[in-house]
Amino acid sequence: MTSPGILFKPFKLKSLNLPNRIVMAPMTRSKSPEQIPNDAVAAYYRARAEGGTGLILTEGTAPEHKSATNDVNVPHFHGTESLAGWGKVVKEVKAVGGHIMPQLWHQGVVRHPGTGPYPEQPSMSPSGLAKKDKKVAEPMSNADVADVIAGFANSAHYAQELGFDGVELHGAHGYLIDQFFWDGTNERADRYGGSLADRANFAADITRAVRKAVGPDFPILLRFSQWKQQDFGARLAHTPDELESFLRPLVDAGVDILHCSTRRFWEPEFPELGSDMNLAGWTRKLSGLPTISVGSVSLNMDFITAFRQAGAEISSIDKLIEMMERGDFDLIAVGRALIVNPDWANKVKAGKLSELTPYSPEALATLV
Repeated sequence: MTSPGILFKPFKLKSLNLPNRIVMAPMTRSKSPEQIPNDAVAAYYRARAEGGTGLILTEGTAPEHKSATNDVNVPHFHGTESLAGWGKVVKEVKAVGGHIMPQLWHQGVVRHPGTGPYPEQPSMSPSGLAKKDKKVAEPMSNADVADVIAGFANSAHYAQELGFDGVELHGAHGYLIDQFFWDGTNERADRYGGSLADRANFAADITRAVRKAVGPDFPILLRFSQWKQQDFGARLAHTPDELESFLRPLVDAGVDILHCSTRRFWEPEFPELGSDMNLAGWTRKLSGLPTISVGSVSLNMDFITAFRQAGAEISSIDKLIEMMERGDFDLIAVGRALIVNPDWANKVKAGKLSELTPYSPEALATLV
């Protein structure tokens, strides 16, 4: 195995000082009854911090808006009891020297009306569309837009007050922020619709509101994707120029790190140009911001294929090391491998990749 030294270089940005470049990817678990993260949730994140993970991104959490989630077991990031639970999580992670940020996740129209902890609330959508020509809700009013933006800002402020190290905005995979990005779900005629750059304004305004709530030194991450759960081959940007036009409003709004979600980190984003850079590589080049890459790290297949085939085997990280050493991206997020290997980082550092446990879907439900 190629030396993993690049993974263990410190990383510093604003108030964030990480001991290494390894990030725990956000992964929904639905293990917070009544939306409250309990002692088991705190132990789960502490174990990954003890195992050497540089930065933990929590599972998606509901910002302060009543239609944010369809699942009563997804944790809220608002309310006295839920925030008290998150306070325990922070305490446990910090007790072992860890760093942690919540991911704020509004599902938008993916949440079906009548579901979640507030079933009477209407679902939010830029244009009321689940996909092009499929209307399932009413378009968000200006008041709705303002309420959602305020909810993100409020929850980010709560995170700062609790001692988290920053916050991530979930703008990927077909959820609310992402629904504004796509012309198939965003047909608005106001400043939030139109060109690809204009469709990024909702995310940009959320970022500005969060920045106002937390001040200049609290890191703001934003996760985005080309692919969607509904369409693995989808592309927001078909060329680097289109990608740059999409990223510019986010950079100008004050995003600090862009988390570029891909199913397989090694796949080139624009292979037709003769480049093997992935989405995080192109995003770093075009935006000038630090980036996080992700996708099947140390596993031989992506999560969809793994679920269909009942698991994934351990694979080399030599390609990952090569891409990081040439400066394609700054941080790498590890998902499923950290489910079954809380000490993934420590084992990789010790050269014990062969001792990692392969991933299986059952592990998601059974392992702490």
